[in-house]
Amino acid sequence: MSTKQLAELIDQKHNLLVQLHQLGRQQGALIRAEDINNLLVLLSTKQTLLNQLQTVEQQLEPYRHQDPETRPWATLADRQKCAEVARQCEALLSEIVQIERQSEEEMERRRDVAAARLEDAGSAAEARKAYMPPGHLRAEKLDLYSGSG
Repeated sequence: MSTKQLAELIDQKHNLLVQLHQLGRQQGALIRAEDINNLLVLLSTKQTLLNQLQTVEQQLEPYRHQDPETRPWATLADRQKCAEVARQCEALLSEIVQIERQSEEEMERRRDVAAARLEDAGSAAEARKAYMPPGHLRAEKLDLYSGSG
């Protein structure tokens, strides 16, 4: 387990988190615009990135059981850069979680509004039926028999 490989994995994680952060911002805009088609495409892209992030996290697992003080870095600057990128990853992850919560809340709000509209529409239809004369809703029979033949 080399520190060079660790730094590369941390960089990969950072790049994936940057992309997920950008997509999260776009997701919020698509939700507000009620652009479901593009939202579904975006969610598919996010899933691919999340799968890649999961793979990177699995590759990072052995490093989590290692004492960071015993890792042999080529230079102190390399170690500091890797530590800084790791801190940026944590900050990005925190922002991504917050963006996801906001998106979820917005989706729930829009779902509740749509449900209320459907309920109102159903109530309006019931009210219309109540005021219609009896037999008005009855379907008339259509005689398709031509009689010849």
